[in-house]
Amino acid sequence: MFKDAQTLQGKEVKEKAVVTGILPRIDSVDFLRGIVMVLMALDHVRDFFTNVRYDPLDLSQTNEALFLSRWITHYCAPTFVFLAGTGAFLSSTRGKTKPEISKFLFTRGLWLIFLELTVVRFGWFFNFDYTLAIGQVIWAIGWSMIALSVLIYLPVTAITIFGIVMIAVHNLFDGVTPEQLGNFGWTWQILHSGGNIIFAGNYIFIAAYPLVPWIGVMAAGFGFGKILLFEEEKRNKIFVSLGLGLTFAFIVIRGINIYGDSNSWTSQNNFVFTLFDFIDTTKYPPSLLYLLMTLGPAIAMLPLLEKVKGFVNKFFVTFGRVPLFYYIIHIPLAHLLALLVALVIGMNPEFMFNNTPPWLWFDEWGYSLPIVYLVWICVVMSLYPLNLWFSKLKKRKKSWWLSYL
Repeated sequence: MFKDAQTLQGKEVKEKAVVTGILPRIDSVDFLRGIVMVLMALDHVRDFFTNVRYDPLDLSQTNEALFLSRWITHYCAPTFVFLAGTGAFLSSTRGKTKPEISKFLFTRGLWLIFLELTVVRFGWFFNFDYTLAIGQVIWAIGWSMIALSVLIYLPVTAITIFGIVMIAVHNLFDGVTPEQLGNFGWTWQILHSGGNIIFAGNYIFIAAYPLVPWIGVMAAGFGFGKILLFEEEKRNKIFVSLGLGLTFAFIVIRGINIYGDSNSWTSQNNFVFTLFDFIDTTKYPPSLLYLLMTLGPAIAMLPLLEKVKGFVNKFFVTFGRVPLFYYIIHIPLAHLLALLVALVIGMNPEFMFNNTPPWLWFDEWGYSLPIVYLVWICVVMSLYPLNLWFSKLKKRKKSWWLSYL
């Protein structure tokens, strides 16, 4: 009888959520976000501690472990941006007007851009020499939020279609080069092609994350949020169907090998490396196939994450609920650890304070992959208590400034 009462109560909560559009946090979404945040730390710790000075995805030089260690982190940025859009949708179900939501998205977008160019940049380089700046994932999320602050006035279906179309067709413009646009070529680099932009003589901005199609990814994620209003069994079926559908689309389009990625695949010396070439899609800028390959499995995983309970759930959900806070502190922590290790082994750490990206530090520095993994585990575990504290703080206090972290 007690169990029946619980079931009835649960149904009432779900029905109310569908009617009002307001629902409690869904752990699987935070769980998935937490997983990709932890994986993101692996990629960045590798940047600071690796002894490899070539692209880990270069099949002419890499090995299986190195390739997969880099490739698995491809899931981070698309999922991070996509779920940021989902989070924006969920915030729109909590009684705020569209002008209020638009204002929040716009101001938070500006805040993220500021953080990318100041706090995050300092974490990477430990200096204030702003002759070099990089626009990475926080930069892309910031501008995507600004774009969403305008799109928010459209119906959810229209926003979703906008995002899907941008993702699907943007590779049609791969043939357009910045040089073709003359003095306005830098705008194309920021929007589509990426690359180094030199201005005012000796200032360099690296557009690592071109805004197209990241704006589309966030818009699609916004539309995805509507699925979360459905009852659990129904939404899980949609998650599986949608996730597997996107994955199947990746396999088919990649197999045809005509459209969707500038990096065509070819047969290699063995099956494993042929498979690696097949899944080695382009992240900079993100191709259609890269996004299908990453977002498909990520969405399909959500129902499985619903079943994981206990400490594992709590561990990843903790990171997933404070992703920006985690992101901001994990980069300088990894950099600081590299600095301390250099001092301990008697190496002059001066090279860690210049504008050379850490993955290009000189050959005498760095460690093999097992050490990288060990440092990664230490970084993540050391961050857990602080992120748990901040997660509880956000839950306990509703101060406006906490919504910006």
